[in-house]
Amino acid sequence: MIVIPAQLGGFGHIFSTVPPEKLLLKAPDAASLNGYSAYATLAVGSALALFLYPHSVTAILSSNSGNTIRRNMSLLLAYSLVLVLLALLGYMALASGVKDMPEYASYFKAYGANFAVPAPFLHYFPSWFVGVAFAAIGIGALVPAAIMSIAAANLYTRNVHREFINTSMTLDQETNVAKLVSLIVKVGAVEFILALPLTYAIQLQLNGGIWIIQTLPALVLGLYTRVLDHRGLLGWAVGIGVGTWMAVSLQLKGSIYPLHLFGYVIPGYAAVWALIVNLVVSIVVSVLVRARPQAFGRPHASGRLSGYRGKLIRRGA
Repeated sequence: MIVIPAQLGGFGHIFSTVPPEKLLLKAPDAASLNGYSAYATLAVGSALALFLYPHSVTAILSSNSGNTIRRNMSLLLAYSLVLVLLALLGYMALASGVKDMPEYASYFKAYGANFAVPAPFLHYFPSWFVGVAFAAIGIGALVPAAIMSIAAANLYTRNVHREFINTSMTLDQETNVAKLVSLIVKVGAVEFILALPLTYAIQLQLNGGIWIIQTLPALVLGLYTRVLDHRGLLGWAVGIGVGTWMAVSLQLKGSIYPLHLFGYVIPGYAAVWALIVNLVVSIVVSVLVRARPQAFGRPHASGRLSGYRGKLIRRGA
């Protein structure tokens, strides 16, 4: 943030060399909301999805107190500021013209815009510092990968292995299975990156946000209200289906799905559109279940609880 701008003539020069269409969102017009709705829904959807991922939940549940969570939350602003500074490297890459330099042409051809971060380091810094910077990037990738593998291992151990394979597991056995599965996930991730096209990882990242946000009604709304019936919360399956269909219709090359309403186009994050469908299904099914509980099998949990309370009252408990 200091060395590269100084060599490029400052941030004023950097921004002046960037084409206006790359600095501003496309404004709404008579036919579409264009970039405004796309950006807004992407920001909201990404924020909602972020803390639903198992590795985020694992980090929160493993903290030793509420004060620890609050202290870390207070540092999120600084973390977000660093991400903004990282994004500025893209503008520096445009201003420096590294994409058109012959020595980096093969890398940009192989990795596309992803090489915009390494290229300025290679161009403006000595080789020893580039090694330190690239090592930092590697470590930065390994830390969340380790947390994700631990979360995946815990999910498998508690919800699959303990439930269906070994129901009498001891805590030590549970730990050993989780360690083994965590290692398998890490090895599988490395094999995935090395053996399969890079676009697969990007597509899974896009689809991951679409899929994980569908757990929002079941996981989050249930903490604040009991209005939704547990059968209605299966709307997550409908949401996943709709979101996946939208992603496939985009040929898995993006996540902004254009919604056509009364001749007007509203581009938006497919995860948000699918979540809206999810919520509608959850609410409609919950209303139907409560209106005609006998038609849906067992009575609702709140009804059983009310009956149980009534028995306790009649018995004088």
